[in-house]
Amino acid sequence: QVQLVESGGGSAQVGGSLRLSCAASGSILSINAMGWHRQAPGKQRESVAGITSGGVPIYSDSAKGRFTISIDNAKNTVYLQMNDLKPEDTAVYYCTAVRVVTREEDYGELWGQGTLVTVSS
Repeated sequence: QVQLVESGGGSAQVGGSLRLSCAASGSILSINAMGWHRQAPGKQRESVAGITSGGVPIYSDSAKGRFTISIDNAKNTVYLQMNDLKPEDTAVYYCTAVRVVTREEDYGELWGQGTLVTVSS
């Protein structure tokens, strides 16, 4: 069984920074891509950034220029460095893993439980 565990959420001031981490655990042989989504209060969940196992990133317009996604394939861990935070970045951030291959079974897409990020002025 694969689990995604996020960490690094918390509170930050406007203009500050936070770094989120998400580690996938289990008998993992490969992960095709990992990423981050977020859901703000009263809003739909939206994609923030994604990255392939080969290190090719993609960002939402709101994340471009402020957030950096990276991946450590050896650790099955994805990171999201968030700089110049704004109040509208306040949300629960969810980690995802796509096409996860393990010794027991394969998974199409997995989600973490989420970590709360609060940005205040």
